[in-house]
Amino acid sequence: MKIDSTISAVVTGGASGLGLASVKALRAAGAKVAIFDFNPETGVKAAEETGSLFCEANVLSDESLDAAFAKARSVNGQERILISCAGGGNAMTTIRKDKQTGEFKVFPSEEFARVLTLNAVGTFATLTRFAAGAATLEPVDGERGAAVCTGSIAAQDGQIGQAAYAAGKAAIVGMTLPIARDLGRWGIRVNTILPGVFSTPLMNQAPQATIDALAAQVAFPNRLGDPTEYASMALELCRNTYMNAHVLRLDGGVRFSAR
Repeated sequence: MKIDSTISAVVTGGASGLGLASVKALRAAGAKVAIFDFNPETGVKAAEETGSLFCEANVLSDESLDAAFAKARSVNGQERILISCAGGGNAMTTIRKDKQTGEFKVFPSEEFARVLTLNAVGTFATLTRFAAGAATLEPVDGERGAAVCTGSIAAQDGQIGQAAYAAGKAAIVGMTLPIARDLGRWGIRVNTILPGVFSTPLMNQAPQATIDALAAQVAFPNRLGDPTEYASMALELCRNTYMNAHVLRLDGGVRFSAR
């Protein structure tokens, strides 16, 4: 797919980090972009900085997503590209021992379900709405749309305390192929990127010693990934018409240890 001023795109989680880098790359290519984000303060700022449209969106609410897509399409037209970066996690072991009482406590089921839903269901709900819209378009160069989902290498290398996060990201990996098969008849492609450790605002809040230790684990180059490198890969997956149903690690060769 050629990305230019005739193309509209939606980026979820587009107000910061990997999503914002993707917005900037799409805008640099000439595309019209709608930023979907839960945070209106950062979303409006990102939209103003990039010349994009901000649509407040909660990927866990069908009504919120429907309203965001309606707003985006009323301004930019039907999107042909979706880059899904919305998600999140927590850090909690499956069971833990209370240091004071010696009692074993379990990972709260509702917290596990929240993280799993945010990543897996949120991504799926966004994809379904994107696909239903893109399927109505006339094909351009044989295709109607392309979607890029965001997993994590934790889907394959989940560390201690990442059970919920790893499960949510692994679900995105697992649904990539069947969704690509579902949507192939409509000329819509789906791929997933598994980022390693990237220099995002959240990661940069960690102590420098932690960042240095993570960078040292990367085979080469010995640094955290730059969000522009994620964006470059995401746009290539949209541009390359023969890339479909793939799950790609983007991690500099790092493999997570247990902790």
